[in-house]
Amino acid sequence: MGNSSEIVSFVLSAYGNIGELKYLYFIIILVWYLSICVANTVLIVVIRVNRRLHEPMYILLCNLCVNEINISTSLYPLLLSQMFSDRHEVTVPWCFLQMCFMYTSAPAEFCSLAAMSYDRYISICHPLRYNVIMNTERVFLLILLVWLYSFLSFIFPFSFIFSLKFCGNIIHNAYCDHQLIIRLSCAVPIQSFISNISFLLLSVFIPFSLISVTYMKILRVCRKTSKENKQKAVTTCTPQIISVSNLFVGCIFYFIDFKFLVSQVPDEVRIILPMYFLIFQPMLTPFMYGFKLPKIRQSYQRFLFERK
Repeated sequence: MGNSSEIVSFVLSAYGNIGELKYLYFIIILVWYLSICVANTVLIVVIRVNRRLHEPMYILLCNLCVNEINISTSLYPLLLSQMFSDRHEVTVPWCFLQMCFMYTSAPAEFCSLAAMSYDRYISICHPLRYNVIMNTERVFLLILLVWLYSFLSFIFPFSFIFSLKFCGNIIHNAYCDHQLIIRLSCAVPIQSFISNISFLLLSVFIPFSLISVTYMKILRVCRKTSKENKQKAVTTCTPQIISVSNLFVGCIFYFIDFKFLVSQVPDEVRIILPMYFLIFQPMLTPFMYGFKLPKIRQSYQRFLFERK
């Protein structure tokens, strides 16, 4: 990695000169990051200590919470470390490491939700075969496949970045964005366009298509079932539908090129909106599932208020 470029560090220009506001920003970011970690950890612990929740759906939910902590950790420690920096520099290896964690966690989010939608599909459409199909071994195999696929969906499209030669080192963002890093290369290769399309296809389009197909099948089955079964399906599927919708909005914000709207959009908005998915999704997950799923809501109450 050190031989890939004469440039040894990148400068994150989005921070600018924030002056005394850096203390306020630091506190806000730190509190938000700790809140994400605590909320997701509490949900994992609640599922772990309650044997009634040792079911495939909740095991997959634990995996999703682990990913929320992982994707937050790929972003917030760097933001916090840059608050009190004057130069806002990040070494090339650390920048590539952040990019690797961040762009592996993003497809893992979609793939985890795809795995959870498949679980709901089997539960609602094939209830008599559910315990056979979604046994513990297959659930953990499914989680392993989620992470393996997520890593390959990053490393396959972006492996060429590690060998690029850079003629600039200023990244106009608050973190190491692969699209901006590619623009700093001395000659933007055709692989950059192919990699963007490949990453979008592998990390977003394929998992989102699987989620859409499973929920269309669930909807078709629910139309023929009793009102009670419909209500049960809505209760268990609502958090996932909201999560997928929120992710879709975040992807739109990320892939919009705000450079064409420089005069209309403030700098703060152009920086924050592409990070919408990274900021709000990790906090949405524990609260949505904690409040919407009755078993978890009851377990929350026992865990937080009835322990002596």
